[in-house]
Amino acid sequence: MPLQFDHDDAAPIPVDVVLPCLDEAAALPLVLTALPPGYRPIVVDNGSRDGSPEVAARHGARVVHEPVRGYGAAVHAGLAAAETELVCVLDADGSFDPTELPALVALVATGAADLAVGRRRPVAAGVWPWHARAGTALVAALLRRQGVPLRDLSPIRVGRREALLALGVTDRAFGYPLELLIRAAAAGWRLRELDVTYSPRAAGTRSKVSGSVRGTLRATRDFAAVLRTVGVPR
Repeated sequence: MPLQFDHDDAAPIPVDVVLPCLDEAAALPLVLTALPPGYRPIVVDNGSRDGSPEVAARHGARVVHEPVRGYGAAVHAGLAAAETELVCVLDADGSFDPTELPALVALVATGAADLAVGRRRPVAAGVWPWHARAGTALVAALLRRQGVPLRDLSPIRVGRREALLALGVTDRAFGYPLELLIRAAAAGWRLRELDVTYSPRAAGTRSKVSGSVRGTLRATRDFAAVLRTVGVPR
């Protein structure tokens, strides 16, 4: 049954927001204070050395510690810790605008989608380096040929907590978003994509994937492993 909206129809209340975090102390204050009312941050610290957990706690976030390194490990820990029916996943580096979450949440809350994801729209040249953009485009094209109607593997998304956990995503590294999409499509989920702004991350932070060719190659390796073990929906 669709969730009930608050008085301004902006979002169901409350909604937990999982923020995987590795050395994001410089970005966290901006990200956490920009969350809409009723959006409860769960910062999953993945071994930061810059005081990120303390910064998150000072700004009202619930802090979960995940000692196993990896984007997927942090997201899974956050989902396990979440308590609300709907859960958002959002990067903690300031590259996404938290005020755009309600539009994605509304798609799932009203039953228009089972999984809503953001399609990155860079606000300036160089925000999304060519090597990262090319890798994403290649994988997304492969998915579309198999009927998955997406053009990005964006790390901003919204779904129902129990359903997300029930998909049984096993990747604990950068391949997590790809495996999630493949399993969701195979399960017959309705996937919806909305454009979201993609901005330069906060000064003092660095992308673990698109920030370097090495990071993109690591993500490509993880994507290839997922495609070998899980395949694509037919």
